[in-house]
Amino acid sequence: MKKIDFIATDGVNLNGFLQEGSKKTKKVILSVHGMSSNCFKEREMVIACYANQKDIDYFGFNNRGSELVKYIQKDINGKKEKILGGTSYENVLEGYEDIVGAILKLKELGYQEIFLQGHSLGCTKIVYTYQELKEEGEIDLLDCIKGVILLSLVDIPKTLEVYLGENYKSYLKLAEEKEKEGKMLDFMPKEAFIHPISIKTFLRYARDNKEIDFAGYGRDFQLKTLNKIDKPLFMRWGNEKEMILQKADELVAIVNNIIGNEKKNIDYIEGANHSYDGKEEIVAKQIIEFIQAL
Repeated sequence: MKKIDFIATDGVNLNGFLQEGSKKTKKVILSVHGMSSNCFKEREMVIACYANQKDIDYFGFNNRGSELVKYIQKDINGKKEKILGGTSYENVLEGYEDIVGAILKLKELGYQEIFLQGHSLGCTKIVYTYQELKEEGEIDLLDCIKGVILLSLVDIPKTLEVYLGENYKSYLKLAEEKEKEGKMLDFMPKEAFIHPISIKTFLRYARDNKEIDFAGYGRDFQLKTLNKIDKPLFMRWGNEKEMILQKADELVAIVNNIIGNEKKNIDYIEGANHSYDGKEEIVAKQIIEFIQAL
């Protein structure tokens, strides 16, 4: 295992771990964690070990949204400055800068086949990044992406609306009032979100969510953005304490019916929760089998 430092495309300093197998390989899984998380979860360690056994390296990194609140260092006009980061303050769209920076670093290290893997909000960042790369015509970067692996992609806008229920509009109104007062770094009441969250980040999910509103299972019957992923696609959910509005088997049927990707592998894992606690080996085996079959 090696510590790898790299710089996001907007100057944010990031780091993670590269776990290598016994043989030199051009294949690597690039893992993007979710909210309030980091790259050292049990699930990541298990997937990394299974990947190494099959001559696939594994790179997990702490993106700017790792943990809840922290300082991150950013190079601004040649000067290093500390800015607030973490789940509570992140702009999810900036995940693009992190992921592209990580891809460029892996290419610099000699990897030619990169498999993008995300969990929860990490999936949202990956899909958004892939969409942006296609729109920008970044052929060199797209060519090295050989597969997309999405673990528990969440319909964030709708899930937040359901989570807050009849209080949704009042919390949104409160956030917009704080916005007018210029208090974007203030925190929302603790009941407003599953984690401590700032006004600016709450508004990103509750109101300014057009760019990430592409997982509307049951309300978006085309899933246009997901259908634009023309790389082999692997998707999984759990069926216990999962952050989905449908039953897992119903959700899998809906998505399988809509997604036209010929190299899709979409299913759920029996008994798994949103984090795949206790089911790490199952999800690891399925991911590696997916990659080996390509």
